[in-house]
Amino acid sequence: MNDDKDGVYCTICGGMVPEGDNIKKIEIDGIITGINMLSHIIQDVRKESPATDVAVTEELLKRTEKYNYIPSKKRESYGRALLNEYKNFSD
Repeated sequence: MNDDKDGVYCTICGGMVPEGDNIKKIEIDGIITGINMLSHIIQDVRKESPATDVAVTEELLKRTEKYNYIPSKKRESYGRALLNEYKNFSD
């Protein structure tokens, strides 16, 4: 019997780590974290053009949660990191 795991697991939620071109790695509280669908999320939020950083951050978090687990204790840190990526994103 093979004792190897059948994939790579997230150290935060225990789920399978998604792989591929849809994953963008960003730093959150000093830890490199893979965010699934981030480029797509940023492009969608840009189309809506929220008026303030607070509105942008909330929309980014809402959409990111659809594809990724965000620990409630890290929500603010994720928000800051996502906003930073949004501001520095180039198509």
